[in-house]
Amino acid sequence: METVFLTEKDHERLHLLVQAQRSSGASAHVEDLCKELRTAQIIPSEEVPVDVVTMNSLVRLREKKSGTVMELTITYPKDANVAERKISVLAPVGTAILGRKVGQEVACAAPRGTLTYEIEEVMYQPEAAGDFYL
Repeated sequence: METVFLTEKDHERLHLLVQAQRSSGASAHVEDLCKELRTAQIIPSEEVPVDVVTMNSLVRLREKKSGTVMELTITYPKDANVAERKISVLAPVGTAILGRKVGQEVACAAPRGTLTYEIEEVMYQPEAAGDFYL
């Protein structure tokens, strides 16, 4: 299994999110995120590699079977907006790409089976841009 990298700040905020979701009778997706939090390698925001998907990163993905390319921003649930391609970290694809690096492939559940994506590019990463408090 490949290492998942999370910044200290993302890890802290996501841990609080998981707790809040659990207390409100959350979905199974929260458990997937919880697993990621338990196994992730925590690193200071200033040291996260620029090719790692962090919270609020804009990412280009390629779906392996169809070749479809999409760009999306991984957000907290309150900021999610499908029309603006802002995808919640609790969505299967959000959880799957968080903490992964460019070049890695991730699989996530979809209504019609499992989709496999390759992370092609991190087009914007808050930490790389010096935005440590997004």
